[in-house]
Amino acid sequence: MLAEICRPLSSVERWYWLSDQFSALNVISRVRVRGNIEMTALRRGLEKLQARHPLLRARIDHDNGLNPRWVPCNNPIPLRETRLVEDQQWVDEVNEYELKERIDSATGPLIRTVVVASKAGIYDLLVVVAHIIADGTTVMTLAEQWITLANSPASDGYTARVLPPAEALRPTAFMGPEGAARLAEQSTEDAALISRYQPGRIEPGCIVALEQRRSRLLRRELDDIQLQALIKTARNQGTTVHGALTAALVLAAALDNHKHPSHFTVGSPVDFRAELNPLVQPDEVGTYVATVLCVVDVTAPFWEVARSITADLTHRKALGHHFNLVTLVADAAPQSLKEARPFMEYMEAEGPINLCSSNIGRYDFPDRIGNWEISGAQFLTGISINGYFVATINTSHNKLFWNFTYIDDVVSSSRAESLADNCVRLLLCALNEQHYITLKE
Repeated sequence: MLAEICRPLSSVERWYWLSDQFSALNVISRVRVRGNIEMTALRRGLEKLQARHPLLRARIDHDNGLNPRWVPCNNPIPLRETRLVEDQQWVDEVNEYELKERIDSATGPLIRTVVVASKAGIYDLLVVVAHIIADGTTVMTLAEQWITLANSPASDGYTARVLPPAEALRPTAFMGPEGAARLAEQSTEDAALISRYQPGRIEPGCIVALEQRRSRLLRRELDDIQLQALIKTARNQGTTVHGALTAALVLAAALDNHKHPSHFTVGSPVDFRAELNPLVQPDEVGTYVATVLCVVDVTAPFWEVARSITADLTHRKALGHHFNLVTLVADAAPQSLKEARPFMEYMEAEGPINLCSSNIGRYDFPDRIGNWEISGAQFLTGISINGYFVATINTSHNKLFWNFTYIDDVVSSSRAESLADNCVRLLLCALNEQHYITLKE
């Protein structure tokens, strides 16, 4: 008998659920498949996938917006097919529908799938999951599991655990009075930092009501040669790939800010699965990330900025700032939409972060599953009320996929294009400069 999840939404889940009520908050993966695909096989794969994961067999019930709770859902995972006319049509599909339309959590399940197909045996498979139960790692592993199960004639019998909420699995040092003290200490230090430097943020081009917000996608990527240059140069410069990519993002954002601030804020979501008790496997469904703040001196040279981001993140992760955010949400998350609106409006106006760099790192998505050739595995996220401009990053199939989502009109399409292009330009210029210096020496 399948185990079902029946409990109240956790504070973190409720936060995402409330955000999703205002504006769609979906996390999406895309994988390109070449080969002979039958829809019956994909449907069979989805049935097995749903049988594996309790959260894919659940919906959210509530009492007129209060007391949201998980209850069993018998509806199958939706599978829709559309025709591929142009190579990048999946991007249009994402922009015109998947980022725009929320998943009905009251009906469930909190996942849908799309096949964008062509006559040439090329398919783009999209997995769309509500952020309530998914982060970037989740949607990538769900895509891999789906394709693998679609290629398997029989079920493997694996069923994922019914887990308690993520906040209940935190290390004890971040719970109770000790956790509250850690949060208070960080809040005081960050408030002093913000007061001292008055860092810049992404400035809205216009005000868009919460209910009218719409995320849009811009795609960029680095090829194998550029990726290897990035890995090597970052190592030589005493930083990380994430440090370099985030430096490019925050410097591009600073160039975009007409106030020319000396410092700028950027957030980096941290995956804490491996720190939970018990630890949570990457292929178990759920949201297991929390965003860590960095205040960056954008007057410094590129590689110095990258090193400072890496050092600050390392320091903050060691102090458990990602768990402090979970504590904050657990203590302060609104209970209802009525409470949520003023809280979210305040966070938008006064909160330090509306620019994020979300990097799940190297994801070794197989190049072949069964008779299917696999490429282009990547993820992206909607934003809703949680920011203005977000970069999502993963390395798969010897490429680095660097996707950008933004709130339309809050950031105009031309401005978003400029931000994305400047990110890539600043990074490649920094790499080329180091390559030239190496050759010269």
